[in-house]
Amino acid sequence: MFTEERQNAIEKCLREKGKVRVKELSEMFQVTEDCIRKDLKILENAGRLKRTYGGAILSQEYPLERNVVDRRMYNLDKKKVIAAKAFRLIKNNETIFLDVSTTNIELARLIASSGMHIVVVSNMIDILQILAANPSITAIGTGGTMYRSVNGFMGAAAIEVIKQYSFDRAFLGSCGVDMTDFAVTTSGVEDGLTKKAAAQSSRHKYVVMEREKFYFNESYKYTHFDDISGIITDEFPDDTIVNILRNTGVKLL
Repeated sequence: MFTEERQNAIEKCLREKGKVRVKELSEMFQVTEDCIRKDLKILENAGRLKRTYGGAILSQEYPLERNVVDRRMYNLDKKKVIAAKAFRLIKNNETIFLDVSTTNIELARLIASSGMHIVVVSNMIDILQILAANPSITAIGTGGTMYRSVNGFMGAAAIEVIKQYSFDRAFLGSCGVDMTDFAVTTSGVEDGLTKKAAAQSSRHKYVVMEREKFYFNESYKYTHFDDISGIITDEFPDDTIVNILRNTGVKLL
């Protein structure tokens, strides 16, 4: 098979499956893994896919290019599964932090409909509005510079407020993980620094993210695996990633 034919076949597999793995493609086409990596690099440069840890996804299906506001309905069923798992970790009378995250919007709905008495600090307006409906919940906004793309506050002023608290738990969003550097990532420095401050102010910190985010990462690393209590996801990733996470001490929930 010629190189161009193989690359077209790789793209066909991507369209059928949504993602591909280097090892599987190597076995399928009977070529080395380095050869497949070169194919993926060429296809990425042509804008036909986005390389990820150990494979690739279709570039046009990359969900993180959308603003947070536009992602509210994306993978909603999966976010509800993650939110339910996160909710079960919260205890009465705790003080928690809910980061800018569409999954945390679903977690806020569960908290608001419960009979719990807790303090919730958040930098996302959607979350504060949901929690304000329940008088048993003390909802506190960080304030700061407003970012329309996330409908929330990020940056120095928000960080200063966050630093004044000692949270029992923080639930932090993510744009993916860097499996080579064992880091959790997000798309910008302001968001990253704000998340980092919340993590540093919390006794227990959990990353909430869909399974697909294990296969790509974004530009800013805001925390590392050895600094978090666990990752809450809708479904575990493949065994290779699960083993890496376990070896670095990350608890999967």
